[in-house]
Amino acid sequence: MEHKPDPDVLRVELRYYIDNASDQELEELYAFVNSKTPPYEWWNDDEFMAELDRREADLRSGKDKGVTWEEVKEHLLNNLRGHK
Repeated sequence: MEHKPDPDVLRVELRYYIDNASDQELEELYAFVNSKTPPYEWWNDDEFMAELDRREADLRSGKDKGVTWEEVKEHLLNNLRGHK
């Protein structure tokens, strides 16, 4: 019977490896991980696209008022001023 490593132990060991890896090792690890996991293509995600369509319809119909660019800028500037 094969012994499966504890996922928590694997996470600790992998974090240690990443924290101590050379730039070359990081690039190789990144390339390996990306070769195993296909990139997320949001435009092929039917559920996500349906949500975007719903939100667009709500904005166009007036069900969702949305915010103007001026309101966004004002909000951001007010938050920045408050954190000085």
